[in-house]
Amino acid sequence: MNGLLARLKTGLARSSRNLTDGIAGVLTRRKLDDATLEELEELLIAADLGTRLSAQVVERLRQTRFDKASSGEEIRGVLAEEIGRTLAPVEAPIDFTGAVRPFVILVVGVNGGGKTTTIGKLAQRFRGEGKAVTLAACDTFRAAAVEQLEIWGARVGAPVIAGPPDADPAGLAFDALAAARKSGADLLLVDTAGRLHNKAHLMAELEKIVRVLKKADATAPHAVLLVLDATIGQNALSQAQSFRDIVGVTGLVMTKLDGTAKGGVLVPLAEAFKLPVHFIGIGEGADDLRSFVAVDFARSLAGLD
Repeated sequence: MNGLLARLKTGLARSSRNLTDGIAGVLTRRKLDDATLEELEELLIAADLGTRLSAQVVERLRQTRFDKASSGEEIRGVLAEEIGRTLAPVEAPIDFTGAVRPFVILVVGVNGGGKTTTIGKLAQRFRGEGKAVTLAACDTFRAAAVEQLEIWGARVGAPVIAGPPDADPAGLAFDALAAARKSGADLLLVDTAGRLHNKAHLMAELEKIVRVLKKADATAPHAVLLVLDATIGQNALSQAQSFRDIVGVTGLVMTKLDGTAKGGVLVPLAEAFKLPVHFIGIGEGADDLRSFVAVDFARSLAGLD
């Protein structure tokens, strides 16, 4: 196993162990009978994989392995194939091809999801690819967020556009775009304050940021990334729905996969919204934000090498 796959498997260890141990516990009978398949389906649903995929896995096992002896590895192999098939359509990098400069990425999400850290890691990644990056500290209500972004900016060599406490986030985003354009930046990453998806006035503020950016560039923002915390499990679905409706989310970043057994929630997210999954976070290190690869994720989640 190469280093990247080994790190991914380690990052998904809690989720995969939950599935592996659960499947082993279900296989108390020698054969896959109706009772065993029913228990297996309940296990997969409880692992946040969603009802649709859970039913698909059980139906495939019913058709191919019913009343036959099956090992845990065989079942996990089928599970990995079905997860990989479901996630393959949402495996997509951010497309900068033919993009205007600066390419504006607006980063949104609820409090505590890891937006600012994700922006810092993205900045490091893009700087490593030779791109000139500007950061906009539009979380003006949390001083720590501005300081955190400035630390990342200094670390990776990216200027940070910030304002006074409680400055208007939309106006700051407008100024940041002007500064990024003047400096010839390739990318502008815009941090925003965390907000609960069910608070109308906070979501309206995001709408204002989008409107004001469009006054400077009718095509901006060119990407809207929703950062989702994997530890919240099925609640990620309602968050994705609300943010997509309000600000037109174009892609997802799933963070904190190393801290939860709920990593399977990426499957129903993919089924429900068909939004590209650009990156996943599998640790606290700067290089632990990884490009999403469906088959690698599926096999690691199922506990396969």
